[in-house]
Amino acid sequence: MVLDFLRRSGDGAETSQPPERKASATGPVIAWQGAGRVAWSPRDTASLTRTGFVGNPIGFRCVKLVAEAAAAVPLVCQDTERRYETHPVLSLLSRPNGAQGRADLLEALFGQILLSGNGYIEAVGTGGLPSELHVLRSDRMNLIPGADGWPVAYEYTVGGKTFRFDMAAEVPPICHMRSFHPQDDHYGLSPMQAAAMAIDVHSSASRWSKALLDNAARPSGAIVYRGSDGGHGTLTADQYDRLLSEMEMHHQGARNAGRPMLLEGGLDWKPMGFSPSDMEFQQTKADAAREIATAFGVPPMLLGIPGDMTYANYQEANRAFYRLTVLPLASRVAATLSDWLSRFQGEAVTLAPDLDRIPALSAEREAQWARIGAASFLTEAEKRSLLGLPPLVE
Repeated sequence: MVLDFLRRSGDGAETSQPPERKASATGPVIAWQGAGRVAWSPRDTASLTRTGFVGNPIGFRCVKLVAEAAAAVPLVCQDTERRYETHPVLSLLSRPNGAQGRADLLEALFGQILLSGNGYIEAVGTGGLPSELHVLRSDRMNLIPGADGWPVAYEYTVGGKTFRFDMAAEVPPICHMRSFHPQDDHYGLSPMQAAAMAIDVHSSASRWSKALLDNAARPSGAIVYRGSDGGHGTLTADQYDRLLSEMEMHHQGARNAGRPMLLEGGLDWKPMGFSPSDMEFQQTKADAAREIATAFGVPPMLLGIPGDMTYANYQEANRAFYRLTVLPLASRVAATLSDWLSRFQGEAVTLAPDLDRIPALSAEREAQWARIGAASFLTEAEKRSLLGLPPLVE
């Protein structure tokens, strides 16, 4: 027998040991369900990165999607007179250090901004343009404000050691890029912080689903024990422990799915269906995933989240993703980076996304070129300005 846990005497009578009773005065009170206290994950950068990026597939994919797309945006280098095909700034960005290329450096920078709201680039070298650029981790950086509120130094701590970057130099060795934060003068607000509650809900729903698969959540049924007289009986402690052991060994886990159960000794199986709140967990998980995607500016359709019909098709969603999320982020970072690097070499240059080389915007740019080219009332200089091109050098 699978559940051979009832020890009977030779004549079939039950053991003479009297049923045990709970000594606690609250023993008869059984709490089937309670609200409990809400437990939110910590909101510091390191904890949010672990829970929202490393431990959550939606947060991971949102950060990777935005960071990789922004890092792959082609950049043009130009000044007020011409657009450069080759330039020291472009050469530096193409190989910023010995371990990273352009895409690696920019992806790390965009990732830090999305995860913490802050991005830090260190310039290595003396005299003129830096010889190397390095992205520093935001969770290790500490800003030191001066008497006037502006940063006078940055302290970078790793391995128990702290290195201080003095910002009093004519050109600061650290370029700090931060997102807008309405309640902080020095640090930015990340999308990960805004999506923290939705990430907790999504992760909790995933854990709930895993618990159901492991038969460790709400039971699918109940085993009812009836005494010899047909009424409700009470199992002894040994019988109860043996029953639990048999259930865990033979009827829990994926490998025992669908295995028949054989009951004896007055045991009766009562199936129990899921409550409406149990059935709504999958919908809650999908809603939380949409909130996470919204915080990062990623159309849910691009993540394969079911039930979202905001955009007519995938192409439209991808175009909106670039227009509303990728390009604003890439343009802001490129402008800050070009201004910082221009101060090193004493020559003002501008880095900007090359909209004509972004496949997602090809239809829009083709229509814009045709519309501006056909405008006979515009001069050549005005047309070039509208298309983002520098004026012709005569």
